[in-house]
Amino acid sequence: MHLESGKVSRFESHFGRSPTVVTRAPGRIEFIGNHIDYNGGRVLGMAIDRYIEAAASPREDDCIALRTEIHEPVEASLSDLRPVRGSAFWANYVLGVVHAFRDAGASVERGFDMEFSSTIPAGAGLSSSAALELATAKALEVLYGFPLSEERLAVLCRHAENTFVGMPCGILDQGVSVAGRRGHLVLVDCRLPRFERVPLPEALRFWVFDSNKKHRLVESLYGKRHEECTEALACLQRRFAGIEHLVDVAPDQLEATRRDLGDPLYSRVLHVIEEQQRVMECVFALERGDMRSVGERLDASHQSSRVLFENSTPELDGLVDCLRHRSGVYGARLTGGGFGGGVLAVTSPRFARSDAEAVVRDFVGVFPDCTPAVFEVGWGDGASSAGCDGWRV
Repeated sequence: MHLESGKVSRFESHFGRSPTVVTRAPGRIEFIGNHIDYNGGRVLGMAIDRYIEAAASPREDDCIALRTEIHEPVEASLSDLRPVRGSAFWANYVLGVVHAFRDAGASVERGFDMEFSSTIPAGAGLSSSAALELATAKALEVLYGFPLSEERLAVLCRHAENTFVGMPCGILDQGVSVAGRRGHLVLVDCRLPRFERVPLPEALRFWVFDSNKKHRLVESLYGKRHEECTEALACLQRRFAGIEHLVDVAPDQLEATRRDLGDPLYSRVLHVIEEQQRVMECVFALERGDMRSVGERLDASHQSSRVLFENSTPELDGLVDCLRHRSGVYGARLTGGGFGGGVLAVTSPRFARSDAEAVVRDFVGVFPDCTPAVFEVGWGDGASSAGCDGWRV
């Protein structure tokens, strides 16, 4: 793995020396399992061939200097490590990982220079934030001599996002970004966590239709849904023993507590229970190569997100409607946290670029003020790093 020569030259021109480590971490598509990760369930995701890359070198002082292609430079100090606001907010995903490494016992005494580049569209539901965290973490493993397992890396990066950034996410995004493998989905058991690879049929194509209605999850209703799930869990735990997470709730227990929960909490839990079942049905259908059954679960997942969890939007629903009955499409659903972002379509090779463009035209006919971006994504590998001592492009 190496950065392109132009990216290395940029690092050298900005910081006056070559990087000592380069890393990259992939974005991901949430295949199925919407809002199941922080409710203790199992979720399917896939690392994609869109990455955040980082180049880094240590400093002699305690300064952290960060640069990207699109943001103003950010500087912070290890002696006063705290979240930043405004246009520099993106840097919290990096600083939070530094803070988490320190909490985990790494000897974080010297600062570093780090520069990022990205091919992951921001705000499209492909988790550029987790990729930024993992690209940072892989660099810090080298800079601070603190290697971690895949599971600990994912836990550490999730901790950074929960506590430093303030986003109450589960571990799906970090788990898929660290454990991805070409030709496979990652089945994330979010309770442990544990990562398993599920082989995919080769003759599949994956398309993302970005609604261009950007979601900013820290400021969206994502946190409200998390709060609702927490409230519902507490209600169910008062009634039944042995429930640790919402995925532990049996259908009869939910029905027995329906009046106590009321709406919308009942609907949120019903989504979680049924979505967890769909995840495992997808795993079994993939083992059989039954893409019709997989597609039916993807479609049902979107409808549940729309009706029961209420984290879709008219634009996302419109994209799914335009895709659902088109030839070559197995299934389509929103991907990621919702409230904007993108739709995933899983198709056969018969579905071509011209078909994707036809979907966009149909959609614009209904939503003339919103033109989606569409791109095909392929399988990606999980986060990785390479040292650069003596390295030449």
